[in-house]
Parts: sequence; C-alpha cells; structure tokens
Amino acid sequence: MFYRPEDGHGLPHNPFNAIVTPRPIGWISTRGARGDNLAPYSFFNACAYEPPQVMFASTSAKPDRDGTKDSVAQLRESGVFAVNIVEYAMRDVMNLTSGPWEAGVDEFELAGIEKADCSVIDCPRVAGAPATLECRLTQVVQLPGAANFVSFGEVVGVHLRDDCLVDGVFDVLRFNPLSRMGYRDYTVVRERFALKRPGE
Repeated sequence: MFYRPEDGHGLPHNPFNAIVTPRPIGWISTRGARGDNLAPYSFFNACAYEPPQVMFASTSAKPDRDGTKDSVAQLRESGVFAVNIVEYAMRDVMNLTSGPWEAGVDEFELAGIEKADCSVIDCPRVAGAPATLECRLTQVVQLPGAANFVSFGEVVGVHLRDDCLVDGVFDVLRFNPLSRMGYRDYTVVRERFALKRPGE
C-alpha cells in the first residue's frame, strides 16, 4: 500500500499514528497565571546531550487557550516546564490528566497525584515519578498546521527516584516505563538487551 497523506489513506484509522512507535511519554507539568497543569504528550524525546535538552510537541488546541493547549500557554508565561517520566503503575492517573479540562483545572488534584516543587525552577512535579527533568524553555517552534508547536528546553535539574538506581545505574526495568503506540494502544518496557557498536 502507498498513499499520499494529502489524499487520505482510506483506512478506518490513520496509520501514521501507529508507524513511529513506541514513543516515550513526557508528562509535562507547568505553572502559570491560572495555576498548575499536568498533561501527557507522546511526541516527546531527548534531543541533545551537552547541554542536555528535550522537546515535546503539542498538536491540538483548546478554545480557552488561543490556538494551543494549557502546557504551551503556561510555559510561554513562565519560561519553564518539567518532564515527568510515566511508569506502568501510573497509567490510569496519567490517562485521566489527558482530558480536555478547562484552563485553570489542576490535574494533580483532579487525579489525586502527589505534587512536589521543583528544585531549580518554579514549577510543580509528580512527587512519585521515577524521574523528572526540570527544564528552562529555549524556544517554541511553530510547525506547518494550525496548532503544531514544538517546545524545546534545556534540562537544568534531574530528580531520580532512589529505588530506580541499581549499582549506580538508572534501571528502567525497576519501574517499567509506559510508551505510546498507535490509536488507543500503549506498551510497557519489560525487557532489554545490549548491542555493541562497531569499533567499540
């Protein structure tokens, strides 16, 4: 099968949503004039080592946020955001925070998630997350499309949950990170293997 996205695919659901998979989930927390916010984004990844940097993309809008969503609107106000890593055990509360709640609704309170303050930036974080990256916004880039915004941030603080450190290594199998597949499907990391690069 071949199709041009501009012509449509003719399938019951958009296959593009399932091709780039699995995708890590950035559970983005922000603080703004309307309060604290927490929302998951599966267009998320690390994008540089030195200095460490991450990105997430918001691809839809809410009528009460002038062409974007709460996370982007609030990080534009504050210049900071936190990325909380989602473990399998948090899947249901993470999903609850993805709802189309009105601006000003605190998803931490809505979902009963314990909140903590970040150490370097003025932003909330998920207290029990396996890891949280405190980020200073470097830029927001608008992509083609009405509501496609990619936010980049430099990581200025890192929280690691103590039980996830094993012999000096951050061990993701201790908490089984949740990842997004396509459609309504998710997966979880439960296995790993190592590959040696040529020349090592």
